[in-house]
Amino acid sequence: MLLFASTILLSAFLLFLVQPIIAKQILPWFGGTSAVWITCLVFFQVVLLAGYTYAHVITRRLSPRRQSQLHIALLLASLLFLPIVPSAALKPAADADAALRIIVLLAVTIGLPYFLLSTTGPLLQKWVAPNFPEKSVYRLFALSNFGSLLGLLAFPFAIEPFSTSTTQTWVWSAAYALFVLACAISAWRVGGRSASPHIVAFDTAPAASAPVPETPTAAFEATGPAPRAVDYLLWLAFSVLGSVMLLASTSHITQNIASVPFLWVLPLSLYLLTFVIAFEGRGGRGWYEQNWWLFITLMLIVGMAAGLSASRGVLDVGLAVPLYTIGMFMSVLFCNGELAHRKPAPRYLTHFYLTISLGGALGGMFVGLLAPRIFPTYLELPLALVLLAGLAIVVAWRNRWLVGPAIVASLATLWYAGEYLTFMRNDVVFMERNFYGTLRVREQGTGDLQVRRLLHGVILHGEQYTIHADRLEPGTYYARTSGVGRAIAAKQAAGQVRIGVVGLGVGTLSAYGRAGDAIRFYELDPDVLKLARSHFGYLNASPAALEFALGDARLSLERELAQGKPQKFDVLAIDAFSSDSIPVHLITREAIRLYMQHLAPAGVLAIHISNRFLDLKPVLANIAREEGLQARLVSDHPPDPASMTDWVLIAASPEAFTAESLSVAETIEPTPGFSLWTDQFNNLLDVLKSSPVEEIKRLFSE
Repeated sequence: MLLFASTILLSAFLLFLVQPIIAKQILPWFGGTSAVWITCLVFFQVVLLAGYTYAHVITRRLSPRRQSQLHIALLLASLLFLPIVPSAALKPAADADAALRIIVLLAVTIGLPYFLLSTTGPLLQKWVAPNFPEKSVYRLFALSNFGSLLGLLAFPFAIEPFSTSTTQTWVWSAAYALFVLACAISAWRVGGRSASPHIVAFDTAPAASAPVPETPTAAFEATGPAPRAVDYLLWLAFSVLGSVMLLASTSHITQNIASVPFLWVLPLSLYLLTFVIAFEGRGGRGWYEQNWWLFITLMLIVGMAAGLSASRGVLDVGLAVPLYTIGMFMSVLFCNGELAHRKPAPRYLTHFYLTISLGGALGGMFVGLLAPRIFPTYLELPLALVLLAGLAIVVAWRNRWLVGPAIVASLATLWYAGEYLTFMRNDVVFMERNFYGTLRVREQGTGDLQVRRLLHGVILHGEQYTIHADRLEPGTYYARTSGVGRAIAAKQAAGQVRIGVVGLGVGTLSAYGRAGDAIRFYELDPDVLKLARSHFGYLNASPAALEFALGDARLSLERELAQGKPQKFDVLAIDAFSSDSIPVHLITREAIRLYMQHLAPAGVLAIHISNRFLDLKPVLANIAREEGLQARLVSDHPPDPASMTDWVLIAASPEAFTAESLSVAETIEPTPGFSLWTDQFNNLLDVLKSSPVEEIKRLFSE
């Protein structure tokens, strides 16, 4: 039992530790968008389903000796995948299907090792089940999820801050080799005992007329009735909704805040914790009870639904993260707690695990692959909340006092979901969704004051008057008094300029272009370029020579440098936003080094850091100090509060800031003790602006 339990614990630890390790490595290749992590989760869930299916099939169809031989052969073959380093040859081209490329990349890099790790829990539990009571077998499931939780939490707190990505992959690969040894020994012991009456093909029931032998296996076979069709349907429903809640909540947080590993790991860790709570404790029955647990969950479901359209669609990070992570946790605990109360006898445990993994994979594929293709906007979370509230009514019939609150919560959730749909469609003249999120064009106002806005989710990415006399004047974040506007003016005063822009938006910065100037845009999403040309007029009216490079900007800039084509920009503006902040890989030390190589000798790097949630000034100030660069802050406060901006300007020497237009730029002092952000390490918690208490006070004061 100790060997089997240790192998299960190690496999679960490695199974979930590898997820943030590999996802963070490929995140910069796909623009730093939250969809990368969601697509990774879909891959992991589908492979987990394949692993559970494998365990279910071979324990039904093969003798223990054959099971042992097959599994050991696959374990040895999986060593050929080590070390798990993504190949640079798999970096995406500009026109590649990002979701498909991520799945192929993961399959080639960690496919077979991840598959075998996913088989370990159900397979070894099935092997050990005949010799141990029911509660011990299902406690192994809780142990497996505890190991997974340890693996996830180890990454941000014990691994990421102290090691490089290369070190992480090599250490993980060495630990996987140790797992292969332990699992092979476990399989060999099962195969070597194939003649024992205690280890048989577990799903082969005795004939109805045959006497039942008095052996541990016979007792194991006879324990509990076979699951009914309704049991399978409920297992599937709860597991699907639990998976959808995990991915939809994670997507909501990372799309509207920031796509960083901490915000990946936090929801997934809580998701795994629900399995531990549901399947561990009190004689194997778990700690979940309906009563007040479900009542609290119903209140959180309503709160999450209300938060979708509150405060212009985005709550402050200090309230949004706790609300949606705790709400997700309680919602998934409801689903998994009900699963634990409906678990079958150990004889049917692979049926149970297979159904759960099928539900997880279906939920993941719905959120990660299907929803972006069938929904015009982000509807997964409100839909999941409505379905959860409805399912709670059905479940609450066992506790009649909960039926009333469940009905009220269901109606309230449905109403708030309708409010969210109204909010998303209000004044919209165009809406489209793709891998990177939802793009909406809203038209508001009348006459000369009519304005057209581009929004990614609920984040403004540029606007333009439709018929106003100043419709071609740069506004919002790019006004002439902004940091980037002042930097461009300083360079244009000396003659023709070459400008680089990372992040197209509606093409506002092309309004600065004059005849003889050149502006090169780097844009991740091809649909943004189409909208900028079809619904906005900046690009079409600019007299400057415009160039466009599609795909992740950092990859494009790296390729240009490798080809011996430094761009020699007089001004390089970094204005790419994923969620409400710049993707982390665009503001690390390595990224700044790359940008400086593309600047002219006296060029200026302008980085847009305006953000409701994060204070990124110390990040750039410390990088500038480390690299021997000069950093200045230009804060613009126009009459319209929505157009207030913070731009950090970075240059090789102080002489770059001597122009009159840059006299307002303020020196940023490095923050002592603040961590240096690199490709290997960054910490979102260091730059949060507010706390949950502060945000709640603000909401009540409005």
